[in-house]
Amino acid sequence: MSKVILITGTSSGFGKSIAEKLHSEGYTVIGTSRNADKINSDYLTLNLDINNYVESRIKVDKLVLEHGNIDILINNAGINITGPTEMIKIDDVKKVFETNFFSQLNLIQAVLPHMRSKKNGLIINITSIGGYLGLPFRSAYCASKASFKLIAESLNIELKKFNINVVNIAPGDYKTEILNNRRDSSNPKNSPYYDDYKKIINRVNGKMSHARDPIEVASLVLKIIKENKPKINYLVGGFIEKKITLKSLLPDKFFQKIIMKLYN
Repeated sequence: MSKVILITGTSSGFGKSIAEKLHSEGYTVIGTSRNADKINSDYLTLNLDINNYVESRIKVDKLVLEHGNIDILINNAGINITGPTEMIKIDDVKKVFETNFFSQLNLIQAVLPHMRSKKNGLIINITSIGGYLGLPFRSAYCASKASFKLIAESLNIELKKFNINVVNIAPGDYKTEILNNRRDSSNPKNSPYYDDYKKIINRVNGKMSHARDPIEVASLVLKIIKENKPKINYLVGGFIEKKITLKSLLPDKFFQKIIMKLYN
């Protein structure tokens, strides 16, 4: 029997590429989206708002009854906000953590009892290169991804004896819809950060318009699924992005100057 894979956020971007890639390889793919009825796909799609904790758990249990198990959970759904940290709305920060952290954790808690009963499972979290460093005017997003990266590392240790692996994939700049779906939090024109913020966001937009193909991330996911002993953390993207963990070898102020230079 093919492995049953549950993937969140498959309407576009990484989620869509991963779902299509794994389906083409013969896996039983179940994709979720808040607007699943608008997705034209050959694999099963479900309407699911992962911020609805009760609905998420009910649908996980239902899927297990129908398919016998969920062998792999891929947490991909996420949102982004930008803005000066001094001025971003706290409610916006809470929404980012709600989707990028708490709702993902709720799904993990929902699938784990089923994985433990089988003594087998794999959880893959699509985090971000932003979880490794603080990017200007994207502090809330970076913080949410860093938090989830660390909780996954802790979880990986706790689940060793149950033969369940937890993996983080941190992509760099890829051509996805995250820019279109980004929410700009408070940055009024009289803000002391206004000019710097606009300059940096325009630079980011320009880079993303000719960024890498998300199929690279989908191919990495397939490779990880086929490995017996996957690593905990994978970085995928350009050369510099994949070497970002070397920041620990550099003085903090020196590394910060590099980031500032990249964003002018």
